[in-house]
Amino acid sequence: MELPKLKIGEWQTSLPIIQGGMAVRISLAPLAAAVANEGGVGIIAGSGLHPPELAEHIRRARKLTDGIIGVNIMVALGEFAELVRTAIREKVDLIISGAGFSRDAFKWCHNANIPFVPVVSSERVAKLAERFGAATIVVEGKEAGGHLGTDQPLLSILPRIIKAVKIPVIAAGGIFRGSDIAKVLSMGASGVQMGTRFAASEESNAATAWKETYVRAKPEDVVIIESPVGMPGRALLTPFTKALFAGKVPKPVDYKRCVKCLKHCKKNYCIIEALVRAQRGDMKRGLVFCGERVGEVKEILPVGEIIKNLIEEFKEATLRVV
Repeated sequence: MELPKLKIGEWQTSLPIIQGGMAVRISLAPLAAAVANEGGVGIIAGSGLHPPELAEHIRRARKLTDGIIGVNIMVALGEFAELVRTAIREKVDLIISGAGFSRDAFKWCHNANIPFVPVVSSERVAKLAERFGAATIVVEGKEAGGHLGTDQPLLSILPRIIKAVKIPVIAAGGIFRGSDIAKVLSMGASGVQMGTRFAASEESNAATAWKETYVRAKPEDVVIIESPVGMPGRALLTPFTKALFAGKVPKPVDYKRCVKCLKHCKKNYCIIEALVRAQRGDMKRGLVFCGERVGEVKEILPVGEIIKNLIEEFKEATLRVV
């Protein structure tokens, strides 16, 4: 059995795979373009970028691929509106957004004829998104990496939300192998969003040391932290997270240095600094977000090989069912 195509709005991909928008500065033009060139949907993470930087990466991705390119922009960001408008001006193919709900973004994207795809974790928000004109929705379970909107497993909330709406549903959180894709498609999902498996790819913008923490990770290394965003987050156990649990991470008292990356910040620590340090390879002072199944990452591979493996795993899973 072949993987089905994914249609959202006026565009269609040959694979029903959306690459997760991993921040800060992990999912940029090279990764997004590599996934798009394989027939999936490449996503540039807008979190941690200023509007001119986002525009630059969208343009760079367009030079690297003729495939589908979108952006992921957190509603919680201080520059959310500016980033969305930048993505619209650059004519991205879709905009994905989580960590909040923006009614304005639906209107902006509708006027620009660009699909807006909110990340949801409940039937209530899914119905609300459909009513406001969402092209599709990403349903994210507790297994996801980074900021979490629920403590419920994907396979628990997915069938309820599929039943609650009429628009296409993308499954996310804990999707790691082709067999997982087969499972959620059989439940009625139209596609999947995958972050962790692409995070340690050769095309990922993370430092080699960052990627190697994924390869070495064990299930017991995955922890839940409190984010200044006001949501829990899934990350790897590192010297930084150990210090965070011990209450030894300095609070950002020097507000002159604050870049106001968030609309509302609990100021228990500076998350943008911690994420940037890790992305650059500082594993002692950096925060490394990850999905629940990061322990299954065994090597750093090019995107093309990852996609090839996913297709083979999907075929094997569907043959076993037959």
